Amino acid sequence: MGRWKMMVMLSVFMGIVSASVASAEYEAGLRAYKDGDFASAIREFRTDGSPKALYQIGVMYAEGKGIRKPSPGEAIKWYRKAADQGFLKAQYALGVAYALGQGTAVNRKEAARWYRKAAEQGHMTAQYNLAQMYRTGEGVRQDESEAFTWYRKAAEQGHAAAQLTVAQFYDKGVGVELDKKEAARWYLKAAEQGKSTAQFAVASMYEKGEGVEADKKEALKWYRRAAEQKNAKAQFKVGLFYDRGDGGAEGKKEAAKWYRRAAENGIPEAQFNLGVLYYYGKGIERNRKEAAKWFRKAAGQGDAEAQNNLGQMYEQGEGVKQDWKEAVKWYRKSADQGFDQAQFSLGLMYFHGRGVKQNRREAFRWFGKAAENGSEEAARTLEALGRHLPLHPR
Repeated sequence: MGRWKMMVMLSVFMGIVSASVASAEYEAGLRAYKDGDFASAIREFRTDGSPKALYQIGVMYAEGKGIRKPSPGEAIKWYRKAADQGFLKAQYALGVAYALGQGTAVNRKEAARWYRKAAEQGHMTAQYNLAQMYRTGEGVRQDESEAFTWYRKAAEQGHAAAQLTVAQFYDKGVGVELDKKEAARWYLKAAEQGKSTAQFAVASMYEKGEGVEADKKEALKWYRRAAEQKNAKAQFKVGLFYDRGDGGAEGKKEAAKWYRRAAENGIPEAQFNLGVLYYYGKGIERNRKEAAKWFRKAAGQGDAEAQNNLGQMYEQGEGVKQDWKEAVKWYRKSADQGFDQAQFSLGLMYFHGRGVKQNRREAFRWFGKAAENGSEEAARTLEALGRHLPLHPR
């Protein structure tokens, strides 16, 4: 065996021995850390000197282990030592530190640089964070196509939020060509990981037949999964399915249950529909006072039909004390939004002088608006009174 060959083999052997020793010291550091002997852990990690050991020292400084209190600034020094040697977790940790200003001033550009290094090595969360930065233009030039590339890489590794975003990009044609089938495929992946927004989207696509074959049973299944996670819009949708007879034998009773959940979470359509069920006693005991309560909640959020119904209840004294002035107030709110029934009712209040000073000209003005918006009753009233459309005061 030649002298040169002997030297090469000796060098390889020494490298193996050195790696073995380093590994032993690293393992000793981990054992000390687990035992709460942080001073020994830091000493062993320092002696080891490998990138993963340097990273562990950084973690300990960040956590305040082996020192009096956490030192993010010192942590960054050790992260950088490991990151400069290509250690994936340290590169990601530096990205987070610069993004959030932990131990250093916020520096989005540096954050993006370190996220990219980690992302290029396959770090899933770094890929997602880098995508977010390209989407918003923080630390990098805004580029939706580049954002999509990194979202997709993270999504392919199972990152649920990235899967949802990839689906949304395909759904809207942002950063990629619009593709409803691909949107549905990625929504489903995120939905199966429990993302309620994705579950709602999957349900909507099954309901409309977008990207998938229309299927009411599948739609209800996914709306229900999202609803059970307290997704208020999904709770309303489940109620609507039962209300329309698409949910099964429970019908109106089940509709009332889900409308209530959505209504309590502030969905105005659910508040209105719950009010209707209380008003007519469908699936729930008839209660005009409760009906007025839920109409009021929806009306307060600007629902024109609820405003009109509340006006009618004040006019008739149903579920509330009769109050024509209050009726006029709610009719006007609804009428101003173009709701023809409210416009006609407001016209009647002016015509008869209920809750307002009698004003026939104003009455005819509102009758005219209602007729123009499709109210046949207003049109007949105007015809009976010998007026022609359009009618506006001069």
